Amino acid sequence: MNWSVVTLNPIVDQELDALPTDQRARFLRIAKLIETQGLEHVREPYVKHVQGPLWEIRMKGRDGISRAIYVTATGRRVVVIRVFVKKTQKTPRREIRLALRRAKEVR
Repeated sequence: MNWSVVTLNPIVDQELDALPTDQRARFLRIAKLIETQGLEHVREPYVKHVQGPLWEIRMKGRDGISRAIYVTATGRRVVVIRVFVKKTQKTPRREIRLALRRAKEVR
């Protein structure tokens, strides 16, 4: 069974659509890599553990850096729960708190 990459809800879709074009293209490329190779075969620099159940897909482009925070769910699903443009070296605590709240919605 293959992995699938999905977004949690329309809010996350809007966050993804708000990214610069090159970073959105990078996200789609990494998502395709996860779906074809399997999440267990995709490592840094594409994905990295954040905290607890949270992991991030790392995108870098001409306009900066962005992250898509995800959790895994039953049925070999990667559920993207938060997408944002990163402005500091460390992931801001408020982004982690928001992602943890949204992670509770994943079934």
